[in-house]
Amino acid sequence: MSQLERLRALLARTIPQNRFYIPRVAAAGLTADVASVAEFSRRMTFTTKQDLVADQTEHPPYGTNHSAPLASYTRFCQTSGTTGRALVILDTNESWGSLLANWEVIYRAAAVAPGDRVYFAFSFGPFLGFWTAFEAAAGYGCLCIPGGGLSSAGRLRAIIEHRAEVLCCTPTYALHLAEIAGHEGIHLASAAVRKIIVAGEPGGSVPAIRERISAAWNGARVIDHYGMTEVGPVAFEDSARSGVLRIIDDSYFAEIIDPATGAPVPEGAGELVLTTLGRTASPLLRYRTGDLVKATRDAHGLALEGGIIGRTDDMIVVRGVNLYPAAVEGVVRSIDGILEYRVHVTRRGEMPELRVEVETGEPAAAVVLERALNAAFALRIPVTGVPPGTLPRFEMKARRWLFSD
Repeated sequence: MSQLERLRALLARTIPQNRFYIPRVAAAGLTADVASVAEFSRRMTFTTKQDLVADQTEHPPYGTNHSAPLASYTRFCQTSGTTGRALVILDTNESWGSLLANWEVIYRAAAVAPGDRVYFAFSFGPFLGFWTAFEAAAGYGCLCIPGGGLSSAGRLRAIIEHRAEVLCCTPTYALHLAEIAGHEGIHLASAAVRKIIVAGEPGGSVPAIRERISAAWNGARVIDHYGMTEVGPVAFEDSARSGVLRIIDDSYFAEIIDPATGAPVPEGAGELVLTTLGRTASPLLRYRTGDLVKATRDAHGLALEGGIIGRTDDMIVVRGVNLYPAAVEGVVRSIDGILEYRVHVTRRGEMPELRVEVETGEPAAAVVLERALNAAFALRIPVTGVPPGTLPRFEMKARRWLFSD
């Protein structure tokens, strides 16, 4: 089935009964027999997270973005709330099945095989990624080992004891587990992990971070993927090109736009916009993800070079230089001896200033990093060292950037 046919099926289901989208689709003058995806893109307005938050605020607790009777929904997930109020997303069994199918695409692209043992180093809260990844792996034929309710040391011991071959976690947590292994005298050389599937942060496609994770885990292959609770599992890593993500075309119509103007950007840097072609019970039409990508097109379609570069609301302009957290982290992780770091952003009048704290047992590392940041960004960013164990650690999305006036 082509993307146009999937889009028409989505609109046919959405238009009659989805109270959130009925007026929006009508205002765009669209019908279920839309002539092309280009026409849909030209006429349909964007959906934003703020739109969804406003809808759930006005119609609590779940809003009106439902294309099936509420009693038919069986799955509950919500966003982290790191960029505002947490959003609740409901799924029917049918829509949930489409998300599991997307995860199977990710596993196949990562060369995960039925029978592999997969360890999920998550607490299994209300976020979508844990549950879909776990259930899809079980359906795919893997032995799935949950890590909820365990300390990091307990998870490491379970990974080794059960001979897990695949580890699923955030990039930050993969590094943290390696650090804990050193503290606890747990030898990762005895682990069977050969693949680490990461998500939740841009670092999975940053070469310096990938290399550090791989080195800490005996040369395990680090595989990035991308998804959001709002839309589901979206992209898998190209097996032939590390650090390049591919959109799952059967499930998403993807567009790249200029984040300032909303105008289409055929190639190059821009904001990713997604329409869910498979998740029809809680659809999103032209959803502005807020995620920045560098898109190119090749014989295989759309390629996201370097994965997710950052977020539209993450960029900081320091003395005329555009900085993204992922770019700064790439420099930090290229320096040996740095265990953890934190960035302080303060404003002097209208001008932001940065300073970096690094946790390290090697005093020279702070000096080396300061020089590396200057070389990368042509900025003098002060770096100070703090003793090991000073800075916080993160299981989920890391919050290393602190802002103050």
